[in-house]
Amino acid sequence: MPSIITHAAVPLALWCAADRGRIPPRLLGAGVIAAMLPDADVIAFALHIPYADAFGHRGASHSLLFAGVLAMVATLLHSFGRGRPWSALSCQPRLAPTVQTAVFVFVCAASHPLLDALTSGGLGVALAWPWSEHRFFAPWRPIRVSPFAAQFFSARGVATLLSELRWVWLPLAGAVVAWKLIQPAPAAPRDPS
Repeated sequence: MPSIITHAAVPLALWCAADRGRIPPRLLGAGVIAAMLPDADVIAFALHIPYADAFGHRGASHSLLFAGVLAMVATLLHSFGRGRPWSALSCQPRLAPTVQTAVFVFVCAASHPLLDALTSGGLGVALAWPWSEHRFFAPWRPIRVSPFAAQFFSARGVATLLSELRWVWLPLAGAVVAWKLIQPAPAAPRDPS
């Protein structure tokens, strides 16, 4: 897996690329949590659940279904956190913020197993769980797999961080800069006089 820190790179890059205020701070926080949350499955090691088990590390919590469930939960929390998830006039849901929340959280959560599939070690990720327990790897795996907690502050941990800088952070930063450069300049406000 990339380090837990690097899983936050995707939501941060999306936030930087978006127009100012398009992704509010609470949604950014939800995206960062969604991007990191699949690695909570490391508790499986303490519970003696085998790595290759569906509920082991990189199993069910690394599936697209899990990303979808996180998106639905975030959408519900967002709707009910606003106090009025339904329009008073039409009894129709307000879709724009709801869809934005769902899509953003889904993309952030799904980025986790996709980044893990690009690593040089482990058993792969169970993207298609529960329909398949097959563990997937990307055909190209340039990111060094991160050591677990105790070994993180070692030479191997530094090598992992440098690998993540090269293969995740720098390309995302480059993509954000390129995106900002190709965006049209905002229209200047007209003088009402």
